[in-house]
Amino acid sequence: MSEKKIVGITMGDPASIGPEITVKAFADKSLYDLCRPVVVGDACVMEAALPIVGHTEMKINPIQDISEAKYEYGTIDVLDMGLVDMDKLKRGEVSAMCGEAAFQYVAKVIHLAMDHKVDATVTNAFNKEAVNLAGHHYSGHTEIYAEMTGTKNYTMMLAHENLRVVHVSTHVSLREACDRVKKQRVLDVIRIADKACKELGIKEPKIGVAGLNPHSGEHGLFGHEEIDEIIPAIEAAQAEGINADGPVPPDSLFSKARGGWYDIVVAMYHDQGHIPLKVVGFVYNQEKHAWDAVSGVNITLGLPIIRVSVDHGTAFDQAGTGTASELSLRNSIEYAVMFANNRK
Repeated sequence: MSEKKIVGITMGDPASIGPEITVKAFADKSLYDLCRPVVVGDACVMEAALPIVGHTEMKINPIQDISEAKYEYGTIDVLDMGLVDMDKLKRGEVSAMCGEAAFQYVAKVIHLAMDHKVDATVTNAFNKEAVNLAGHHYSGHTEIYAEMTGTKNYTMMLAHENLRVVHVSTHVSLREACDRVKKQRVLDVIRIADKACKELGIKEPKIGVAGLNPHSGEHGLFGHEEIDEIIPAIEAAQAEGINADGPVPPDSLFSKARGGWYDIVVAMYHDQGHIPLKVVGFVYNQEKHAWDAVSGVNITLGLPIIRVSVDHGTAFDQAGTGTASELSLRNSIEYAVMFANNRK
């Protein structure tokens, strides 16, 4: 038992699918064979989620300290923050109460990791509008983690099966994203990508670096960012012994990575990396009018602690129905354990 990593999992927005998919994940006994999981959230919300997903046989164990957790299958240990009034909770709706709760769950799990009380953190989705209504002005989880851990140089990695993508920029306008393609930033992200792959057990990572412009600029015909910024960054990385290749035209790079040419892709901006990964990870069944799969994970690299997140939103339209898939959460926990086991 002592060798299994302790994973702190935030409940996400209380009005979202977060509590429901968390129960579904904990209903799988293999989760307890993998790690020692504990939820950071509100016990009353987790209790209410049990009948929604048809797992009334499970028990909620409210705790006030990690040391009180049982880590027993059939019992969900919940570090109870006591932030939600069930009489005011309306599933599927944005509220300051839920935004405040979701923010505090994240802050708590970060502090637990920084204090070495958990070995890794996993985050369910929160609603950015709700968090901002509560007075916390962040564009996402990543920025909260960066600020609370004092991290300046970080990036987002998305992963689904053998497709892994890191980003030079994420939550900025497309116009600003182009301006952020600078040699030093591209080099920093290449280095982070190389380190992340090694932490996942890939001894000699092959890194594909995307171009910014169509055809990677076509030797300056469609833009000069490749010549002025991206190629110098790749050459600098190669001089350090990193196996980086590119700039590869973005319209073919991801298919090559999916085919095994590269272990990880360096994307230049948010949608360049997100769209191809979600095309393969999100599978909609047209006949059933439902998602067959919503898989993939979101990892913040460069932090002093491990943070993995589901790669989907709060899905307010599904909240309270019990139909949401827990696959992405399960993938996230598996990735968190992999990182924890490989981190020195």
